[in-house]
Amino acid sequence: MTHKKSSLEMSRRRFLSNAALAAAGLTILPSNVVSGLGHRAPSDKLNIAGVGIGGRGFGVLKAMESENIVALCDVDWKYAKGCFDYFPKAKKYWDWRKMLDEMGDSIDAVVVASADHTHAIIAATAITMGKHVYVEKPLTHTVYESRLLTNLAAHYKVATQMGNQGASLEGVAQSTEWIQNGEIGEVRKVEAFTDRPIWPQGLNRPEEVQKIPETFNWDLFVGPAKMRPYNEIYTPWNFRGWWDFGTGALGDMACHILHPVFKGLNLGYPTKAQGSSTLLLTDAAPTAQKVKMVFPERKKVGKLKMPEVDVHWYDGGLQPLKPEGWPAGKDMNNSGGGVLFHGSKDTLVCGCYGKDPWLLSGNVPKVAKTLPRINTSHEMDWVRACKESADNRTETLSPFSEAGPFNEMVVMGVLAVRLQALNKELEWDGANMRFTNIGNDETIKTVIKDGFKIHDGHPTFSKEWTDPINANAFAAELIKHNYRDGWTLPPMPK
Repeated sequence: MTHKKSSLEMSRRRFLSNAALAAAGLTILPSNVVSGLGHRAPSDKLNIAGVGIGGRGFGVLKAMESENIVALCDVDWKYAKGCFDYFPKAKKYWDWRKMLDEMGDSIDAVVVASADHTHAIIAATAITMGKHVYVEKPLTHTVYESRLLTNLAAHYKVATQMGNQGASLEGVAQSTEWIQNGEIGEVRKVEAFTDRPIWPQGLNRPEEVQKIPETFNWDLFVGPAKMRPYNEIYTPWNFRGWWDFGTGALGDMACHILHPVFKGLNLGYPTKAQGSSTLLLTDAAPTAQKVKMVFPERKKVGKLKMPEVDVHWYDGGLQPLKPEGWPAGKDMNNSGGGVLFHGSKDTLVCGCYGKDPWLLSGNVPKVAKTLPRINTSHEMDWVRACKESADNRTETLSPFSEAGPFNEMVVMGVLAVRLQALNKELEWDGANMRFTNIGNDETIKTVIKDGFKIHDGHPTFSKEWTDPINANAFAAELIKHNYRDGWTLPPMPK
């Protein structure tokens, strides 16, 4: 366990207090142990720290405000001011590493809602210190980071939750029950989409170098990524559209939209993937993209076969074509996106978060509820799990044991888009996290800058390209990042 010194030190006041209690014949138990059962009483409050609390993190913490919010960390204190003011008793930090080091055992659990590229290193470090963790979607920036968090959570037996709130709503469970009860037959094709991005994408890297605001720590924002000059276009919120910091519309929304697909069809690792998009730039996600992933045959669920299935993704305003029998005039977009499960007997349609499932035939299935539901919020269900002992814990509805493999599916879509210049369907070895059909001598290059101009009424499409680099090396960096000096992930558990 890291930070051993701080976790073992005892203040003089605490020592004298404990000594007095011992003299009185009273037994002292750790704060997280109740009557030797290894868990907290539900009435006891967790001590929660938040990292990345200006946007989604603020909303998550407000949903947990019945607990003790003891520490708040953000690189942008202007953006975070609302959260700082809302929880005035919490200690404020710029650097999450200093927060964890100083506060040590006084923190029980950590909420991570920073930019995508820092999710894994914060969460992984907290887990190795024995902290329960809640991480906003997407869980991580890369396949390797997802695998790491999955394995660390299992090794340290902490309570975990990814912030894809639809996991705790009715639609995902209901869609899954309908599918696995055979209501639409065997599913061999799924189509899904989102109306995102609603933030800037498809942009050239800004050339203007701006002065860093006094209320912003740019070095800590960049964190494990490669350093670049500050520009206000990157943050807050807009980080999603820049490859070094975010995962584009697919990474941001597929964790909501594809969850009933992953869960309902019992998906694991894909075997094939390919992507296409509007102009693909080195630094920014494209304005629109399409991805196809192929998943192999899985075990039957009861009598229902789970054959090989193609999962298609669209974003940037693109949608699947309306299937035969689609109600004229009905908008396919429901709360930011939608899913079509094309079954051998019927077509199941649902919105973002699995919302409002319905069958294209008009039939209304009467299926028993076999999956768990909760009577609280997604956030507070994680709080509940944190207070239970590891041996008797009822898992949350998006624990890392599920969210980790699911997020690997999501970021695989990002890989397919970023490797599209290889002009072939990529073959994926999920167990070993590697592509098997990229040749050792293949190269790839990307567009640094789109030089579109109009001169005398005629367009020119001058583009500035990177030098060709080895495709396997490029893919390996996307699968597992090489972090900037000074930033290191904990090792993968054996």
